[in-house]
Amino acid sequence: MKIYNLNTPEIVHDEDDPDGFLTGYDRIGPKIGASQIGATIYEMPPGQALCPYHYEYPEEEWAIVLDGTATLRHPGGETQLEPGDVVCFPTGPEGAHQLKNTGSAGNVRVMMLSTKQPVGIAVYPDSDKIGVYPGNPDDKLMVRRESGVDYWDRET
Repeated sequence: MKIYNLNTPEIVHDEDDPDGFLTGYDRIGPKIGASQIGATIYEMPPGQALCPYHYEYPEEEWAIVLDGTATLRHPGGETQLEPGDVVCFPTGPEGAHQLKNTGSAGNVRVMMLSTKQPVGIAVYPDSDKIGVYPGNPDDKLMVRRESGVDYWDRET
């Protein structure tokens, strides 16, 4: 059994994240040997968001606010989340979400939990993109919705 302490994450950053999305993270699942549930702690500086507004298939996600006040954008508008607040994002459009730090007082720390599926699809309504994540990085695909083709395209 492996143990991880939520109060001492080892935050890392992706160097290619653009301004507005400069959120650090620590992926917990691999550190404790998890395979069916993913968990990541995210640390959002003021003015930064976790990711673009999106919803997913077939994964369900939860957000748990650990520190600070997070702004949650959802299909009904925006809601302020305080430490201890937990919210579930179901699959599909009703689970669309984005977490941001709209304050100026310091970092917001959020833990995201998700079911782990071998194939995932994320839909980004603001940019009208769809991402397909089959587990093999060579087959990952991000397309604009309008680039879709007919099922029989190039088959007949």
